Amino acid sequence: MKVLMFGWEFPPFKSGGLGTACYDLTKGLSHRGVQVTFVMPFAPEDSKADFVKIRGTASYSKRLKLSRVSTVLTPYMTAQGYEEALHRMQADVAKQNKGKTVKSHVKVKGVSTGSKEIYGLNLFDEVNRYTAAASIIADEEEHDVIHAHDWMTYRAGINARKRSGKPLVVHIHATEFDRTGGSPNSNISHLEYQGLAAADLVIANSNWTKKNVIDQYKIPESKIAVVHWGIEEDRPEYHMKFRSPINDREKVVLFLGRLTIQKGPDYFVETAKKVLEHEKNVRFMIAGSGDMQNRMIRRVAELGIADKVNFLGFVQGEDVHRAFQMADLYVMPSVSEPFGLVALESLKNNTPILISKQSGASEVITNALKTDFWDVEEMANKIINVIRHPALHYELRRNSYHEARKFNLDEPAKKTEDCYKDVIGRTRL
Repeated sequence: MKVLMFGWEFPPFKSGGLGTACYDLTKGLSHRGVQVTFVMPFAPEDSKADFVKIRGTASYSKRLKLSRVSTVLTPYMTAQGYEEALHRMQADVAKQNKGKTVKSHVKVKGVSTGSKEIYGLNLFDEVNRYTAAASIIADEEEHDVIHAHDWMTYRAGINARKRSGKPLVVHIHATEFDRTGGSPNSNISHLEYQGLAAADLVIANSNWTKKNVIDQYKIPESKIAVVHWGIEEDRPEYHMKFRSPINDREKVVLFLGRLTIQKGPDYFVETAKKVLEHEKNVRFMIAGSGDMQNRMIRRVAELGIADKVNFLGFVQGEDVHRAFQMADLYVMPSVSEPFGLVALESLKNNTPILISKQSGASEVITNALKTDFWDVEEMANKIINVIRHPALHYELRRNSYHEARKFNLDEPAKKTEDCYKDVIGRTRL
């Protein structure tokens, strides 16, 4: 079976869990003999993986007479975050040019890679460029089914289907309502609806996401399949056993994720304050970046806990695993988390977790502490119990590590392949 897959990011060019999820899924599919061509907005000439063929649409800009510019945008940036990032970019440019007036398309470092220029200054312009290339690629790449990930790629998937006539599967990793705390960008939610409505089949990564799709977009339940995420069974990074000098003197509680309203960093900070009122020997680590970062730094200072909270910024590669391994507990206080692949990453690194009940991960992980995202009192109580009772920490760590063995790449790949077979079979009738 051959799949033409449209995605927005792929490691190492990624800003969050979407890229990791696409990487793991394509790797799992390759183990099952499924051939995937993965299309993304930008792919360096030397981009390659032994289990997937990678195509970038940037090379089609001249052919389609479309210009490309650099950006401050990432796929899940909020409007407020965009404005803040744009102002910072303009200030940096003005400083570099000693106050001279500079056009807005001046090149700057891309947010999502830290060094590569990937997306258009206007994300919708880049989506349009990406969409325009889809028909050409659909002609060039042999495929049996089309698979599009999240709203940025849905129109590309629809265009590819118009050209090839092959069935379209769309994957919803997070709705616009999840990402914005219920205040969606109408342009994005409209594109999201178009893709969900046009698809032959929708794959949701949890029952939580499925319910949101039904509630917000009125998509028929029969059209949605749930495929919970898995994770690579074993990697050398899982076994680094990294520890920091901080571990010799303090317990470490970790937040790792985008600093956006969806991920609940504000609840983590408020919880930290309550914990520190009872336990002084604790350090809170915040790994990630996003539009709430400055607000969180200010709030930590207002609460008087700046000496107990470290902001690590965006981390990637081995540093992600080091962060997990030095932590005594990972906390995921997401307001609306379609799945939460990072929770599985924590378990694979032998670090117990406290996750919100408003997450897809809570549907499938048994050995985890769970609270409502808004219940900072209960969250603080659970953190304090783990810190005060080594036996509890040991049992939670041991049981969750063993449970993590059941999460692999094959199961979600098998279920996804079954979805492909289903839509291919139906369109042939």
